[in-house]
Amino acid sequence: MPSYTVTVATGSQWFAGTDDYIYITLVGTEGCSERTLLDKPLYNDFERGAVDSYDVTVVENLGEMELVKIEKNKYWVQDDWYCKYITVKTPSGDYVEYPCFRWLVDNKEVVLRDGRARLPKDDKTRLEKQHRRKELESRQKTYRWSEWQPGFPMSIDANTHKELPRDIQFDSEKGVDFVLNYSKAIENLCVNQFMHMFQSSWNDFADFERIFVRIKNTISEYVMQHWKEDFMFGYQYLNGCNPVMIQKCTKLPEKFPVTHNMVADCLEREMTLEEEIKAGNIYLADYELMEDISPNSTDPCTLQYLAAPICLLYNNSQSKILPLAIQLGQTPGKDNPIFLPSDGQYDWMLAKIWVRSSDFHIHQTVTHLLRTHLVSEVFGVAMFRQLPAIHPAYKLLLPHIRFTIAINTKAREQLICEFGIFDKANGTGGGGHVEMIQKAMRSLTFRSLCFPDAIKARGVDSPEDLPYYYYRDDGNRVWDATKRSEVIGGCVCVCVLDYMETFSAEFPKSLKTREDLTEYLTVIIFTASAHHAAVNFGQYDWCSWIPNAPPTMRKPPPTQKGVVDVKFIIESLPDRGRSCWHLGAVWALSQFQENELFLGMYPDEHFIEKPVKEAMESFRKRLAEVSSAIKIRNEGKKLPYYYFSPDRIPNSVAV
Repeated sequence: MPSYTVTVATGSQWFAGTDDYIYITLVGTEGCSERTLLDKPLYNDFERGAVDSYDVTVVENLGEMELVKIEKNKYWVQDDWYCKYITVKTPSGDYVEYPCFRWLVDNKEVVLRDGRARLPKDDKTRLEKQHRRKELESRQKTYRWSEWQPGFPMSIDANTHKELPRDIQFDSEKGVDFVLNYSKAIENLCVNQFMHMFQSSWNDFADFERIFVRIKNTISEYVMQHWKEDFMFGYQYLNGCNPVMIQKCTKLPEKFPVTHNMVADCLEREMTLEEEIKAGNIYLADYELMEDISPNSTDPCTLQYLAAPICLLYNNSQSKILPLAIQLGQTPGKDNPIFLPSDGQYDWMLAKIWVRSSDFHIHQTVTHLLRTHLVSEVFGVAMFRQLPAIHPAYKLLLPHIRFTIAINTKAREQLICEFGIFDKANGTGGGGHVEMIQKAMRSLTFRSLCFPDAIKARGVDSPEDLPYYYYRDDGNRVWDATKRSEVIGGCVCVCVLDYMETFSAEFPKSLKTREDLTEYLTVIIFTASAHHAAVNFGQYDWCSWIPNAPPTMRKPPPTQKGVVDVKFIIESLPDRGRSCWHLGAVWALSQFQENELFLGMYPDEHFIEKPVKEAMESFRKRLAEVSSAIKIRNEGKKLPYYYFSPDRIPNSVAV
């Protein structure tokens, strides 16, 4: 009688093995095997990391293999099992691979097709068509949409991490417990003695060093030493933690009535302000989104304040970006003065601090949370609902939404929820962060997620005009490497992406051409990997020196000049308790996950086709070239820029 050899690989995660009953059924074009028991309890098969082989004997040859059904029946207690893949050797000596990479929980059956990427048009038999339909029907019941807050992007319908489908949970929930991780970070930074000292101000700027000296690095120490200087303030608009705010100023807005006489002493080219604007040397950073956002009022003992500043920037003759003028509100007037470098030392310092605080809020809530985390979750949930496991786009995208839905669910559970950690230190806690996302959703378009388009829309795409904008230059390199990847090209050659549920009318509902699909897939991958890395992993570098990125302000913005002194500034900055929670947050958020998978690393082989594997290797080589070029460029720099270096870009949003 014909015999088939079945090889089963168990995952290497903790608790991936099982002592439960494991059954298999082989289905071919000419028949199916009997339901065959592969493992009995306590037989020591299917242990963590194991690869086990079994013979399945049939009465007659099954024909061409179509499906494998794998089933787990509970023996005693809950004992989940992670199946990596199954390989079937047919009586004729052929090997058929069945990628799985899924958890089997309770008494669950998983039906697998072989690993070849296929589109609906490739399904020829009734069984194949039925399998595709049933898989999506099941997924759409499991991965349901929910609106966490009105006006937010849609998200997974789950209130806690434990409610998520097992396949998208973290291997260990303990490792991503925000309360635990932030508390550990505060302890590791040796600032835990201050963490409950709310309402207690620091004595002076030097006093902040007491919570800074424990763990510092090249960039964070440089920031501490130079944060007061105008060049450092301007440099961060190019290569800091939030390098997306600077835009070319082609005309001064009426709400920001800066005159030539105000800034004449700062201009270096013997040109008027109007001439500098026409020459393309003037830039703007407008925090209009912050206007009318509710400040944090969760602590009745501490009043907290927000501002919506506008900052005029100058590209000087040495190609340094320097601040020219700052207005701390959107409406000009006597009580909203325009602060200048020629003002008193502390007036100018506090004005810049207010801009840095507003920049921190935009970064945390819009640039980081909304435009990487929440956007990637929408793509992830849509992928599970619309693409079966054999679809080439599913195979391509799955590594890039790994743990994203899980980390976002934990954030909604512990971090940004009512009375969450976000409320402890952030001036937009208590609901202001929700208002910010609701406002920012109005400008969230598909084109704004296309990196080159976003750069061009702000008028900062010229290396000749802005020669030291490494965020732009390195981002373009990674974007191009991703878009030109033969892996994406392989998908483009064989598929038209199914309809994906997205945000609004600003996002395409269908993709008609290869070019459209290439761009869409590049946006998903780039947003989840490269852009998240660029705006996330520099948080400790740039935000750990608290006067450079205050998470809250305890006095309102000044309404006149000449009344500010050091004492007023210190009393405006976060107190000891909020400073420590802020430090713990930016430290924890800046750490890579244990066993991190970086861009181009795909240990789970969802694609079995040789051309795709060769394309992946080519992609890795191209990324290595980008990493090498960035490393050479950074040599000897006091402020190296490495956030877009592919060897530091995780595949997905998972922290």
